[in-house]
Amino acid sequence: MIDYNVTGAFLVGLMGAGHCIGMCGGLIGAFSSQLPKSKNENQFVSQLRFLLSYNLGRILSYSLAGALVGGSASALALLFDIDLYLITLRVIAGLMMIATGLYIAKIWSGVVQIERVGKYLWRFLSPLAKRILPIQTMPQAFVGGMLWGWLPCGLVYSTLTWAVAANSAQQGAMIMAAFGLGTLPALLSVGMAANLFGRWVQNRAVRLISGLILVVFGLQTLYIAIAQLR
Repeated sequence: MIDYNVTGAFLVGLMGAGHCIGMCGGLIGAFSSQLPKSKNENQFVSQLRFLLSYNLGRILSYSLAGALVGGSASALALLFDIDLYLITLRVIAGLMMIATGLYIAKIWSGVVQIERVGKYLWRFLSPLAKRILPIQTMPQAFVGGMLWGWLPCGLVYSTLTWAVAANSAQQGAMIMAAFGLGTLPALLSVGMAANLFGRWVQNRAVRLISGLILVVFGLQTLYIAIAQLR
């Protein structure tokens, strides 16, 4: 059975590459340029190892955030009418899924406005990120990636609403992990490869089809929520 939330989250990560490259491309480019030179292995392999460690830290932060909001939603369900509570969460998740689909299809970009919310959190984390630079070891790269995972991002916050609606720490973590894995092709690619991948996901037909698929997922989520009211 297809889990539309997990599938949709992966698709958002994959097709949101244009946003990811635009927002984080400079960050990961600066990080790559500061990596230590390896004397014992191929430089490309060494760089790839650091980038994987960096991105695994980022995906772990996404997963922890998903587990946190999903678990919190599950706990709050005990305080409210659980049926109405879950229906409300599904409606919110469905609407956010539709909004994200419209963004990817380049029809409406309102969803990125919620990045403003995360800027307040980043004020506290930014000094910590600066302390570990320049990154010289794999553990530093991993910690740096974990901090990067809390960088304000409208697509991350949108996907987190699906994790809330999952009403489960485990499911919330799976949704956010899928989103993070979807972003890997864009953020592991650098230079020319990143440009080629970015051009592919910016193709109008590719974006439109992907966005409409997410809209359909969102409509299905709304349908399920409304059907439960009967």
